Amino acid sequence: MYKYILILFFALGNIAPRILIAQEKPITVGGKFFTEQYILAEITKQILEKNGFTVSAKVGLGSNLLRKAHELGEVDLYWEYTGTSLIAYNKVEGSFGKQETYSKVKQLDAEKGIIWLAPADANNTFCIMMNRDDSEKRGIVSISDFLSRISEEKFKLAVTAEFLGRPDGVKGLEKAYDTRISRRFMKSMEDGLIYSALKNNQVDAGIGFATDGRISAYNFITLTDDKNFFPDYSLAAVVRDKVLGKYPEIEPLMESVAAKLNDEVLQNLNSAVDIRKKSAASAAAEFISENNL
Repeated sequence: MYKYILILFFALGNIAPRILIAQEKPITVGGKFFTEQYILAEITKQILEKNGFTVSAKVGLGSNLLRKAHELGEVDLYWEYTGTSLIAYNKVEGSFGKQETYSKVKQLDAEKGIIWLAPADANNTFCIMMNRDDSEKRGIVSISDFLSRISEEKFKLAVTAEFLGRPDGVKGLEKAYDTRISRRFMKSMEDGLIYSALKNNQVDAGIGFATDGRISAYNFITLTDDKNFFPDYSLAAVVRDKVLGKYPEIEPLMESVAAKLNDEVLQNLNSAVDIRKKSAASAAAEFISENNL
């Protein structure tokens, strides 16, 4: 009997190191509260798990809450937008080009222990959407057109609560377009509800994201930002420097994902969830498989 106990002991001794190794790479992936972020978090989670990480997820967070969690080390890795970091987190004012915006946030956030990896060729900027038929009938093609007539025609603009308070939201929009938007002409609602409210003509326009697949699916048009207010919102993975130092393999893994992302790909991924009703996990798994990641 003792022989069998010894055999079992040595067998477990051989297995234990492998179990320990699998648990040596814990990481927390974060995500915001809209479709694209749920998908990106799932892609990240599944790829990391395939490469030996033990992943926990904190998704569905507001931008400021996620950023704070990242700075405090409660989230190790997530996908962020350059314009959000520039304006909302670092409070930088002024107009910057795509590369300049990326370089600026890369520098500023490095001072806070946050590393920006190589960006995707995607710009998920804010936009103001209208139904195409309504836009053509009213002759409204730009944000200036819309804002100049909002009071007279009592338009309803759907916005999120977050957009009301962001410096790259209503306040910045009013400053850039030298106007004041009465709050009675704005209707605050959850991001996902804006698209259905606009589709059903419950509002005249809504704040959206340029890579959202519902824009084309619902026959919306995005109004021209003729004052060039909305900055570039290039997409990239951001990771805490201490985590990247411990797991340098994160960089090539995430940059291989970024290399496969562009506006069209993101629109298709978002449509898969919002229009075709796939789960974020399913859409992520298909993306990984199709791109051999």
